[in-house]
Amino acid sequence: MPIPHREPGMEETTLPRDYQRILAAVREAAGPVKARQVGDGLGIDVSVRAKLEPLRGKPVRLVDRGWLRKLPDGRFTIRL
Repeated sequence: MPIPHREPGMEETTLPRDYQRILAAVREAAGPVKARQVGDGLGIDVSVRAKLEPLRGKPVRLVDRGWLRKLPDGRFTIRL
């Protein structure tokens, strides 16, 4: 399922479930987070590179489509 570009009034429920969980993990964090912290929040064993690497691309896709914001230091935060 493709990731839709965010538009005004669009609900997160239009996203695939994995991406909804990523948004929730970023929202629940105390501040901006790295992909590794997102994985921890989702219960993914981020010490295994084969599990961390696929996760890294998902927040970037959410940035590209307007759902998240990426800070210059590589951390992610919710777009207001």
